[in-house]
Amino acid sequence: MVRLTLLASLLAGAITTVYAHPQPRDESRQIGCGTEPPAEFLDAASQISAWEAEIGTNATRTDSARAATVTIDTYIHVVARSTALSGGYVPAAQLTNQISVLNEHYAPAGFQFKLISTDYTVNTAWAADVNGNDVAMKRALRKGTYSSLNIYFQYTVSGYLGYAQFPQVAAVGSTDYITDGGSLRNYNLGGTVTHEVGHWLGLFHVFQGGCTGSGDMIADTPPQSTLTDGCPVGQDSCPGGGVDSIHNYMDYSYDSCYESFTPNQITRMVNMWSTYRAGL
Repeated sequence: MVRLTLLASLLAGAITTVYAHPQPRDESRQIGCGTEPPAEFLDAASQISAWEAEIGTNATRTDSARAATVTIDTYIHVVARSTALSGGYVPAAQLTNQISVLNEHYAPAGFQFKLISTDYTVNTAWAADVNGNDVAMKRALRKGTYSSLNIYFQYTVSGYLGYAQFPQVAAVGSTDYITDGGSLRNYNLGGTVTHEVGHWLGLFHVFQGGCTGSGDMIADTPPQSTLTDGCPVGQDSCPGGGVDSIHNYMDYSYDSCYESFTPNQITRMVNMWSTYRAGL
């Protein structure tokens, strides 16, 4: 823990800003994730990866994570065009089911999500997630602290299924602090939320970096050069390194194809949580 605290102090000045609204894309084909890691976070993740390798946490912190469950206060904000389901007004029961799915997926990692409150807002501008409007929306709706998860279900999310902010050192009240959380298309309730929360806890896509270099900086995810569409068993986009992680929550597979995080991904989430969010 002393070494982790030291790492956090070293990283405190490493990330000046992480917030970036994804570039809008064709709304006719809503697919994929708009989360892209900025250079500052890539550098911070590289430092944490090196620290894990140095002290061997990839082999030890997974058991610790499973033994000591972290409960994360969670706030859901539904931002719709109208009070009709067709306008993005998601029923409360559907949101409750989403939290149950999230808890099921993260239980092996030692994380659970406690739904504190749900609120509904009808605002056509905010529901469209236009760059600029999202900051005003989140400044008005965000609740809790930096260790709290805020999820925004909107009518549309710039042509994506969702996006989230990576963890960082963020001053209370700053844009980086206010916009922390995840934005998701209203009808996409299930594995997409698990995927975006993975980013919120510091994970990259399993296809980050392709076949060469450090990839997603996780030792037990094979190199992968392409995102997965569907559930193509045996897909191997980087021959020689192992088949692609099509069952991993940080790929783009169908929800029915998703199964798990790897032990090293769990370690990374625990360390990112301890470094950037725990106790804040």
